[in-house]
Amino acid sequence: MLHVVVFGGLEFSPLVVYFPIAFILAALTRFSLHRLGWHDRIWKVSWFEVSLFVCYLALTVYVLGGR
Repeated sequence: MLHVVVFGGLEFSPLVVYFPIAFILAALTRFSLHRLGWHDRIWKVSWFEVSLFVCYLALTVYVLGGR
């Protein structure tokens, strides 16, 4: 179950925590692909990066969101 994040008396969606984690994971993967030289082999780079972020976001919600 997703729980509300309370900060300074304000309630925020749990996605406020999940988005930065997924973004950092996607950025690390993108950096690794550039360093290894595999980034040029991807056909549609922008679609790949968006789908990578969505997959990492789903993984983060699954792992940290509880079952």
